[in-house]
Amino acid sequence: MHNITVVAIEKDSKDEFKPILEGYKKMISRYAKFKSVELFNKKILNSQKRGEREAKKSYSEAFEPHLGRYNVFLHERGEMLDSMEFSKIFQDNGEINFFIGGAYGFDEEFLKKGDRLVSLSKMTTSHKIAKLMLFEQIYRALSIVNKHPYHK
Repeated sequence: MHNITVVAIEKDSKDEFKPILEGYKKMISRYAKFKSVELFNKKILNSQKRGEREAKKSYSEAFEPHLGRYNVFLHERGEMLDSMEFSKIFQDNGEINFFIGGAYGFDEEFLKKGDRLVSLSKMTTSHKIAKLMLFEQIYRALSIVNKHPYHK
């Protein structure tokens, strides 16, 4: 069974996305141990007010304890994968951590700690949309790996 964690710099919010994300969490949990971690604290808030460099540093510090065996960073310079290619990440790795950066993205030094950079789209989206897309693609990938017809 896979161990999958999604780690994002974001405030925990109760909005229209919450029930949809919870639905995907439940579906993903059929195939994997899954958790979603939202990181946001006073240090991140204050650093974002001071500027990009400070914000990225605070994101890296918050992310560091969540690095695992295989780390995938969502990034605009990442590979554009179709769903079948994305599912191969799950075929080759049992423990996968996905990271969604904060408003300023990732620090370049921290990016070097990742195993793979992946882009969900050439378009810029809100963090909430990116997270929803990621959850859906994780479920789709696990469906492919487990030969469930969802992906068709």
